[in-house]
Amino acid sequence: MLITIFAPRNLHLLEVAGVRDALFEANCKMQSGQPYRVRLVTRDGTPTESASGLIFVPDASIEDTSEPCDTLIVAGPFGVPDPPSQDVIRWLQTQAEQARRYGSTCTGAFVLAQAGLLSGRRVTTHWQYAGRLATEFPDIRVEPDLIFVRDGPVFSSAGVTAAIDLAFSLIEEDHGRAMALWVARRLVVFLKRPGGQSQFSEALTAQTTATGPIDKIQLHILESPRADLGLTALAGVVGVSARHLSRLFHAELDMAPATYVELTRIDIARGLLENSNAPIKTIAFAAGFGSTATLRRTFLRRIGVTPLDYRRRFQTTNFTDASDQDDSVLS
Repeated sequence: MLITIFAPRNLHLLEVAGVRDALFEANCKMQSGQPYRVRLVTRDGTPTESASGLIFVPDASIEDTSEPCDTLIVAGPFGVPDPPSQDVIRWLQTQAEQARRYGSTCTGAFVLAQAGLLSGRRVTTHWQYAGRLATEFPDIRVEPDLIFVRDGPVFSSAGVTAAIDLAFSLIEEDHGRAMALWVARRLVVFLKRPGGQSQFSEALTAQTTATGPIDKIQLHILESPRADLGLTALAGVVGVSARHLSRLFHAELDMAPATYVELTRIDIARGLLENSNAPIKTIAFAAGFGSTATLRRTFLRRIGVTPLDYRRRFQTTNFTDASDQDDSVLS
């Protein structure tokens, strides 16, 4: 199965490397079906400097690439890409027309839009440039919060590392959820992140429309971290026995439901610690820990630092000292 990745100038290498590594891991696990072949293409096919200064060598130029691909991916550069040349536009249009599916990672959506390949489609891109994409191409429906979007044969992913989420989605489509989950475990990445580009939004809920019992439980935990999330209560959400739900969690996620609940609550608390000036007591309540003491014990056990220490290390914005008014008992 041929996957062609087109790399514009000033490429974010992580987007290509993340996709290629995910597909490589799938090939290692695959026992039947067509393995992935990945071809990296640039306009000229010559060694090229990436945005970070590393030199990469593409497999081919657009002039050397006539073989139709199964999947066309346009990777994103640092910032908004320059408009593609007419020969690149013609090549992209031909490849997309012949492919089973095509799409972009990060700001690669601008390249596809400039080639006229996203008209009337739902797409996403890096949150920082979503407004510009919507303004410059009003015939495109931009979903600024989603990690990835599928609209028929067209797909797109959000900023940089979201290319890996997209790769998981393609692997799941081709080879099933079990394969995608195995690859995610190998790469130590969430198969489905507990959050969108702006965490815990209504758009995230729309993206993660639950299908199976585990999906429904994961969404329920994320939306209601303060609820009763004991095994019996969770089993009641999807109408199965507690024993059966426990088996499902161990089979699909390789952990107990209680462990998943705790990890999700930690992730919610971490997001609030990083991106808000809310007191620790408020964060403990919002994340479902019930008390600051429980939050502190859990952080020390799972992360190795107190919530206050975590905030001091990772808070992304300067807040007033008042934000730590309830933290003294936790330090």
